[in-house]
Amino acid sequence: MRVIPIAQDLLAAMSADGGGCNETEGQVPKLALPLVRREFLKGSGILIGSIATGSVLAAFAPSPVWAVELKTLSKSEGETLMAMGRVLYPHKKLPDAVYALLAKDLDAKAAAAGDAATLLQGGVKGLDQAAGGSFTKASAAKQLAVVKAIEGTPFFNTVRGQCVTSLYDNDMAFTVFGYPGSAWEKGGYITRGFQDLKWLSAPTAEASPPPYMG
Repeated sequence: MRVIPIAQDLLAAMSADGGGCNETEGQVPKLALPLVRREFLKGSGILIGSIATGSVLAAFAPSPVWAVELKTLSKSEGETLMAMGRVLYPHKKLPDAVYALLAKDLDAKAAAAGDAATLLQGGVKGLDQAAGGSFTKASAAKQLAVVKAIEGTPFFNTVRGQCVTSLYDNDMAFTVFGYPGSAWEKGGYITRGFQDLKWLSAPTAEASPPPYMG
């Protein structure tokens, strides 16, 4: 399970208990992930944003401000990849902080292999050109058309494939979607929120009778 650093300000460390998703209640604790000034300034780009007040994550984050460091990609390239991620997997309830994980993970691939960096940077450049200058500033309809036009290309497949883990395998997404965490080691979901999906209406007793407990 992975988390994204959320700082008190751009250079401050977070405080409180560390750890992952609360397996019993599906809550995300405040995390102790220090962001050191010298390390913060080493990256090639810094993605910065905030979590909306009143959102489901606002109650769990130690600060509304988040920051992600990129080692190889620029800030502009990271923002473009975030925007592409939203086109591929649009979720209004997911904050930009979650999509920043996509940019961070793709940046890690770029840092690890020169060919990956070339692929991603070239792909971002192509998105901007196809959008008429800036993919991030293009309309939603234009962004969708641009992404559809490159479907099946190595760049498209690389970004889409990374979205699956980057966007959904983290505590913020778990909190937004109501996933309480792993349950098999605790006896399964029968007595741990089997029907707790918040985005579905409650089933009838006939459709979902009480579980057989033996």
